Amino acid sequence: MPRTQQPPFIYRVAVPSPLRRAFDYLPRSHEDKTPLPGMRVSVPFGRRQLTGMVLGTDTRSDVAHSKLRPISQLLDSEPLFGPGLLELLQWAADYYQHPPGEVFSTALPVLLRQGRPLVETVAWWRSSSDPDTARQALARAPRQLALYELILERDGCDRDTLLAHGYQRELLRQLENKALIVCEQRPEPDAESFNTEPLTRAPSTATPHTLMPEQRQAVAAVSAGLGKYQCYLLDGITGSGKTEVYMGIMATVLAGGGQCLVLVPEIGLTPQTISRFEARFACPVVTLHSGLSDTERLAAWKAARSGTAGIVIGTRSAVFTPLAKPGLIIVDEEHDQSFKQQDGFRYSARDLAVMRGRLESVPVLLGSATPSLESLHNARTGKFTHLCLDVRAGGASTAAMQIIDTARQGMEVVFSELALLRIEQQLKAGNQVLTFINRRGFAPLLQCQTCGWVAECDDCMAQFTLHAQPRALRCHHCGRRQPVPQACPGCGGRALTTLGQGTQKIEALLSARFPDYPVLRIDRDSTRSRRRFDAMLTQIHSGEPCLLLGTQMLAKGHHFPNITLVVVLDADSGLFSADFRGQEHMAQTIVQVAGRAGRAERPGEVLIQSRHAAHSVLQRLVSLPYRAFALELLTERQEAAMPPFTYLALLRAEAPAADTALGFLDKICELLARQAGDAVEWLGPLPAPMEKRAGRFRAQLLLKSASRGALQQRLTELLQAVEALRCPPRLRWSLDVDPLDLI
Repeated sequence: MPRTQQPPFIYRVAVPSPLRRAFDYLPRSHEDKTPLPGMRVSVPFGRRQLTGMVLGTDTRSDVAHSKLRPISQLLDSEPLFGPGLLELLQWAADYYQHPPGEVFSTALPVLLRQGRPLVETVAWWRSSSDPDTARQALARAPRQLALYELILERDGCDRDTLLAHGYQRELLRQLENKALIVCEQRPEPDAESFNTEPLTRAPSTATPHTLMPEQRQAVAAVSAGLGKYQCYLLDGITGSGKTEVYMGIMATVLAGGGQCLVLVPEIGLTPQTISRFEARFACPVVTLHSGLSDTERLAAWKAARSGTAGIVIGTRSAVFTPLAKPGLIIVDEEHDQSFKQQDGFRYSARDLAVMRGRLESVPVLLGSATPSLESLHNARTGKFTHLCLDVRAGGASTAAMQIIDTARQGMEVVFSELALLRIEQQLKAGNQVLTFINRRGFAPLLQCQTCGWVAECDDCMAQFTLHAQPRALRCHHCGRRQPVPQACPGCGGRALTTLGQGTQKIEALLSARFPDYPVLRIDRDSTRSRRRFDAMLTQIHSGEPCLLLGTQMLAKGHHFPNITLVVVLDADSGLFSADFRGQEHMAQTIVQVAGRAGRAERPGEVLIQSRHAAHSVLQRLVSLPYRAFALELLTERQEAAMPPFTYLALLRAEAPAADTALGFLDKICELLARQAGDAVEWLGPLPAPMEKRAGRFRAQLLLKSASRGALQQRLTELLQAVEALRCPPRLRWSLDVDPLDLI
């Protein structure tokens, strides 16, 4: 439809809906304040009232003026986001091809999405008459006079103060009726307005560690670039003191009145990070993660936005937190897959942090002992500045790695004899030992020895995992749980046995083999209680000999100086993954968990058990530094024309029937074939590697191009056509740009 000239001030609003566009609204009939980009408004949307975000104004609309509806209410007196963050969110909606209303909704705390005012107000009563006149009028009303005197003495009171002194609302109403007091709305005492003035920070409360030469060079390089955009890759081996580099740069930023945003991959890493920062810096430190209540999250968000908080630490979604004076963005463990949202708005917090730094002229520091191949490629091509830390802090030596071939020791082997011997030696020497396995539960499989039946989830093409505490079969893909059968559902026999090992079963084995030493199991099942997790960390840091057993939670960022031996069980899962990134992720996990050993003056040792000990990837991993290993993987990626040398997008469809999902993607392939150009190729549609999950069949279509721009253009054209298709009932589809998970 051609665009027709319309009166000015048509507001373009991002409304949370599945439609990939903004919507036009008219101003209110009696506009007392002009909505600006970044302000929230309440708007009619169908039969509902929704909270949307103003993106801008126009004088024209594709919709007839008579059909446009006015904004219902302006919810803010000032924009919630500054220009840089507002531009970032609009860019993210375009790049990830996601509805803008859902993008802006994701960036807001839940309470602000629901329309709560940014600045809460309280009722405040003050005198509105001459005191002597009021006293004469209240001469025969002693309770009213006493209340009036209290209000006069305090130059006004809120309701809580009045209730604390025993006065009820009825007395206030009587004084209001006599026109002796007036009620007005005032901001809460702790409400902060947006402040762009330079912030002052108190000096450090702790003496910083003496930096090694490589650390000093890294701090100097980033500090010299403050006030402008540049992305730095801090590529430091485990135990090389990356956090000290962070704090050295942060000290300069805070002294200049700036704020620091620190992104971490896991909630579990925030307490220890906060403790280190609070011990070092005398400024407010706030956290933003899913473990907070809605009220706590809003309070932290407001403290960051107002500039009250000098340091903001958060997980993935904290990348959208507004800052009064942004000075530095840090992404710790930048390689971690947790920074990629896997449903809904599928964004990469790491990549958005880099783009945010560019838009707000702020340096970005990506830190990792095992950088992603994308970041290493950007460093090699000059997009990022590469800073290397190759020496462990405190003179600690890098742990020696050794592969143990378990192929000849039987399928049921858990620990080789060499591993058990080394564990016993280290415990008797007063040291701590870490056993790593990337499997939760008691055992991965429950199997019938008579007929071969295996317990499988009916809703997923995956096996149940047997959990001992509480005893149940659980699916780690859809969350389904069911009782453990007493007899085989296939043949009725009772020869049910477990196959494979999970953390709970290994915990029982270690406790039986080493009864004199505590076994601390750290996985998502055992650490659901924050208090229990903290108690285990306290026990570990006591230095007493013990056995740690865990999954990837233990591979991320923890500093356990008394661990001298790491045993990696079943290191083969990534060698033959259906995902082309499988070997990269396997190597990162092994190197990260190996880095927990030998972080103090005691030397460390790493034993890697494998049934494929001669595999070239494992051999290169133990014989080369990670950086050299990763560069070899980069060469293989380039030869295979895969990321980071090409760009991917993944279209997924899921439905109750497999043919429905595949048929829908077949129609998308027909649309692709009609589009001009050959810069984009596609693979599929094919069933997903995990074809069924949560009762729905899954299929996918992979789009690939050597040009990011060509891929984006094709996606934009394609989605316009796809949204015009009539989807089969109960079919869901999604688009993932730069996917990390192809399973």
